[in-house]
Amino acid sequence: MPAPYLDPDWKNLKKKNSDHQGNLDAVEYSTTFSNVTFLVFGPLMTFLMHPYIQKRSRYIYVLFILFTITGLFSMYFHMTLSFLGQMLDEIAILWLLASGYSIWLPCCYFPTFLGQNRTKNKELRHLIEVSTVIWALAITSWISDRLFCSFWQWINFPYLHGIWHVLISFTFPYGMVILALVDSTYEMPDQTIKVRYWPRDTWPVGLPYVELGDDHKSC
Repeated sequence: MPAPYLDPDWKNLKKKNSDHQGNLDAVEYSTTFSNVTFLVFGPLMTFLMHPYIQKRSRYIYVLFILFTITGLFSMYFHMTLSFLGQMLDEIAILWLLASGYSIWLPCCYFPTFLGQNRTKNKELRHLIEVSTVIWALAITSWISDRLFCSFWQWINFPYLHGIWHVLISFTFPYGMVILALVDSTYEMPDQTIKVRYWPRDTWPVGLPYVELGDDHKSC
């Protein structure tokens, strides 16, 4: 009995589909793994910011929990690519933003930064500049991944969405410390807030956190 005829085009198409699926699996694996920084930074910042949280508000613990949950839901979404995973991912982000806004919104103004220059502090200005650069790189990675997806796949570098995850996770500690510095002017005027960096203050880039000074500000 003669062997069945196989169309060469069909075999090539099957191979291309198989290769494409393999690339997609590799992309989703790397994107899923890139959320590990959320799982590391959440507990680490909780430990580093513990003295400040005890003085300011224990609700800040909820913020770190939500940050970690955001990473978990993002991992779940990229593992399953399900509608439920997408909704959990986006809802967690919204709750994280809303929680930070509710904790650090100054009580005396709404919002104060629109009517007053609050970046005279050198440490605060440095934090804003660094966080802006990291945020811009993160947004650039996300936009490039969206607009030029086929090009990145063509050169076999489909990892920009994972890079977006890593970079945006770095902006959270910077943004939180910026808000803590601004907030302390209104809510903790008797405390001296110092900006420190983990693992060392002398490193050009590190994970920022605040430390309460031993001295007190004069009223």
